[in-house]
Amino acid sequence: MRRQEPGATQPRPPTVGEARAREKARKEREELERQAAEAAAKDEQRRRTRRKAMIGGVAVVGVVGLVALGYTALSSDTVTATCVNPDTEVEVPEEYCTNGSPGVGGLFIFAGSSYRYNYGGKGGGVGTVVTGGSTAKPQGATVKTKSGTTIQRGGFGSKVSGSGGS
Repeated sequence: MRRQEPGATQPRPPTVGEARAREKARKEREELERQAAEAAAKDEQRRRTRRKAMIGGVAVVGVVGLVALGYTALSSDTVTATCVNPDTEVEVPEEYCTNGSPGVGGLFIFAGSSYRYNYGGKGGGVGTVVTGGSTAKPQGATVKTKSGTTIQRGGFGSKVSGSGGS
């Protein structure tokens, strides 16, 4: 049939192979559309999750900043000074560092103490070895003895102030 007349010519039915190919193409199109819709939904979910994570991260950073600021503002730079024998690092009474040390025969040496302070070390009381700490006074810190006396050393003189007992 070479000529077809409109309205009179009937289209031939598709062959079995053509029908299968059309059905297969239709299913592939539907599958691609379904996959594209799933990908779009996943992308939207990722955006929402990322946005929530960013907001949560900012909140966490803000809270950590506030805690750090509060800790810095509320924490005091106070170091405990312990009077020790420089040779043995054994804790001795505070009077040895402030009033001079007892010399030979009970005489006191007022010109200079042979004892020194250990700043920040840990000891168990008079007669125990002090561990840790330093012999150098920490810069910008308030130094207090175990009895609560504030110590300031350096410059052209020294100063001991505060009240005993704590």
